[in-house]
Amino acid sequence: MTMAYMNKYQSDDYRREELIRIIEHSVEKLTLAELEALYYDMTTKSFIND
Repeated sequence: MTMAYMNKYQSDDYRREELIRIIEHSVEKLTLAELEALYYDMTTKSFIND
């Protein structure tokens, strides 16, 4: 089953939670330098507002 086909039948909330799980899993594998770069990028794009 393709991702596009599956997403057609999923709620937005389910898809959002699925994406959060995928992103969390990926972030856990980053090095400190990679996390700092990601943090900087996200703050400059206003995705993070400390």
